Amino acid sequence: MTLSTGDRVGLADLVARYALHVDRREFDALAGLFASDAVLVLPDPPGSLEPVLEYSGREEARAAIARVEFFPVTSHFLGGQVFDPGPEHDTATGWVSCAAHHLSVRRDGEPADLVWHIRYEDAYRREEGDWRFTRRALHIDWIETRPVRRMRG
Repeated sequence: MTLSTGDRVGLADLVARYALHVDRREFDALAGLFASDAVLVLPDPPGSLEPVLEYSGREEARAAIARVEFFPVTSHFLGGQVFDPGPEHDTATGWVSCAAHHLSVRRDGEPADLVWHIRYEDAYRREEGDWRFTRRALHIDWIETRPVRRMRG
């Protein structure tokens, strides 16, 4: 099987919508990007930068991702995206790189940007004409903290 140009555009749109929904705090819409049997696997920083915490189904994925509300502002910048056909019809796999900015206010009152440089290892399935995540594993390559001059919120 090969992925058509339309498939690749659909998969790129899926990963872009994930980032958009996280940053806009649209968690119900975000949950809809996952298949009902999907698995989300997240790291547990700073102890583990590899995906170790597993969440099954849309509701668990939604609740896990909604923890980002701790940060007043986030911004996900997508980098490279590679999509390959999956082992079964209407499935695919992908690697997506991203810099995820998490803005907050430090104890001294100064704003700071906690940046996660991450890779998503994904599995996808087409359902009713749309691509959905069946598995999304987030790997953190490195974390940095940057000063912020000013932020909204």
